[in-house]
Amino acid sequence: MIKRILLVLGIILVLVGIGFVSYGFYKKATTDIPNPVATMEVEDYGTVKIELYPDEAPNTVANFIRLANRGFYNGLTFHRTIPDFMIQGGDKAGNGSGSPSLSDIEDNVTEEEEYNIPGEFIANGYTENNLKHTKGVISMARTDYSAIDSGLITYGYNSAGSQFFIMTEDNSSLDGLYAAFGKVIEGMDVVEKIANTEVYYRATELKEDDEIPEDEDGNEIASDTPKKAPVIKSITVETYGVDYGIPETVEVFDYYTWLMQNYGLTLQ
Repeated sequence: MIKRILLVLGIILVLVGIGFVSYGFYKKATTDIPNPVATMEVEDYGTVKIELYPDEAPNTVANFIRLANRGFYNGLTFHRTIPDFMIQGGDKAGNGSGSPSLSDIEDNVTEEEEYNIPGEFIANGYTENNLKHTKGVISMARTDYSAIDSGLITYGYNSAGSQFFIMTEDNSSLDGLYAAFGKVIEGMDVVEKIANTEVYYRATELKEDDEIPEDEDGNEIASDTPKKAPVIKSITVETYGVDYGIPETVEVFDYYTWLMQNYGLTLQ
């Protein structure tokens, strides 16, 4: 009798154990981990929340998260703002010419070596990213060297670093050529307000006899440059416990050395 009772209890314990294991697998399989969400505070403008899409552009998302959560973007600006197109920011040089350094994404890096990331978009042979450049989409800015030499196309495709832009209107001409990696879910009104900040001039509005404004050093100011650049107070990303790691990087293309070697130019 006692043996029978022990046998029954044993069977019950086994069944209960199987039940817990099965529930664990079920929970793991059915748990929907949210996409990471970036919160961007822009001084005097407001808050923008952006959902990031690691399934579409995993390395691009990892790079953005790493920079943001290590404080890289804090205090940087939007240096280019165009109504009915996009706003661009995230450059530590403040003028669209800078790249981030490996020390911005890694610890124990002794050299201030700058880096870029591979372009996750169709033209660069990456076919998993099908995001369109619709209103509110965030995408990575990069350099286009193809106008100088068609052989430099790949260098341009892999030249993104920290600069990003947010669309204020749909623009299909960018699809497949830039790494879109998220979309604004709150604060699109803030993005629109930034896009309409006062600029020095619009290239589309220049007349033949108009002089291009210059800065204090006598350098021409780029079109669509805000007179008072909107400041990013902070960007932080909620990852919901997921570690997206350190992004894959590539060396920054030395464009100026290439020019001198191929065209014998001496650059001042």
